[in-house]
Amino acid sequence: MHRNNSHIRLADRASDYKRLGIKPVEIAEFEDGQRIGTESGRYEWWYFDAHLDNGATVVVVFYTKPNVSPNGPLAPRITINLTLPDGRSFAKLLDTRPELFKASKSGCDVSIGPNRFVGDLKRYHITAIIEEISVDIELTADVPAWRPKSGHLYFGAEEREKLFGWLPAVPQGRANVCYTIGSEEHRASGSGYHDHNWGDVPMQTLMHNWYWARASVGPHTVIASYITATASYGHETQTIFMLAKSGRIIADNDAKVSFETDRIAIDGKTGKPVADVTRYTYHDADTRYVVSFEREKTILQAILTDRAPLLKRIIARLIGFDGAYHRFTGKVTMERFERGVRVDHFEDRAIWELMYFGKARDLKA
Repeated sequence: MHRNNSHIRLADRASDYKRLGIKPVEIAEFEDGQRIGTESGRYEWWYFDAHLDNGATVVVVFYTKPNVSPNGPLAPRITINLTLPDGRSFAKLLDTRPELFKASKSGCDVSIGPNRFVGDLKRYHITAIIEEISVDIELTADVPAWRPKSGHLYFGAEEREKLFGWLPAVPQGRANVCYTIGSEEHRASGSGYHDHNWGDVPMQTLMHNWYWARASVGPHTVIASYITATASYGHETQTIFMLAKSGRIIADNDAKVSFETDRIAIDGKTGKPVADVTRYTYHDADTRYVVSFEREKTILQAILTDRAPLLKRIIARLIGFDGAYHRFTGKVTMERFERGVRVDHFEDRAIWELMYFGKARDLKA
């Protein structure tokens, strides 16, 4: 179990909180501001997604640099992914000049040219335009900002530990979205989410793969992730889980959660093993929560070297980097059991992802 990890730790010592200048539970506004520099190895991004009541999904991310190649200098990037109820989908990417990037350290206020991602943990306003697609988003939190312990996952020996930082600033909120495609304008509302990540070395040197999911199901909000470290860190795993009910967090102790997958098949485009079902089970005395994600549609498959120049692709292949990213939509089920008897059952739609940095592992070996 991950509790015996010797290579990775989710920082939660008193000395960690003191060194980081943060509190164990209460989250300060500066934590959603710029947390790390933009020099070589450092990266950071602010992420938003929403499932809208009209059936559309929208994902917008502001990056300090492409997340799989952070060893370069500041190279601001924005992505917009829009999947429409009529079956159309758009994946837009804007790479721009470093001088067009500005970010506050005291709170979330990120500008990349005229595009802006700004908020105070309770309300956010996101505007972005790439080519013929534009989005104007208002997000209001229904669940308070949360992080797994300190939100700092460290890999390796303490004197040389490497960081992956994560803050779900809006675990769940109400999103009002205006999106335009050329002259065609749509307005819709739905369930929104915003989180923020940063680190000090390329993620692919720390993580072999991860599943990550968020969902709003009945009165519940779920954030769940299962991270597998690279071989250098013993393929150790870390499960992260948060369950809130009616805006109040009711379960978030990673020592009480287990993870399982079912119906695994190789993705035809990326060659990675993808589970149709991912399940998180949280045991707390006589209470058991079971949250299952069942894939219906893969809305994005990206081979991470596809956009790289030929030389970079050849080098990636030589060093064995064949990363891929998958984003799924499907059904989420939340069940609560008391002494083995199911007393609650809710279903809804959800969005989740599988990021695969390493080569597919032969788990039978």
